Amino acid sequence: MRTTVDIPDPLYRELKAQAAREGSSVKEIILCSVQAKLAQAKGKSGKRIVAPIIKSKRPGTLHLDNAKIAELVPFP
Repeated sequence: MRTTVDIPDPLYRELKAQAAREGSSVKEIILCSVQAKLAQAKGKSGKRIVAPIIKSKRPGTLHLDNAKIAELVPFP
């Protein structure tokens, strides 16, 4: 697929210089950057968040405030 992207001149000069230093092309750097950004975005959405579990002697609703949470959950 072909596309057109407007890159400001100063940024393009920097990109071209980087490509020359690496011995690659501007196209290769752009494609690698896009792939890295997409992989990063994909990785973020797939992570599961685990919240700490606070055990209760009386099952049901816990009425907690910040002070009580700090007392129950060990913080580093």
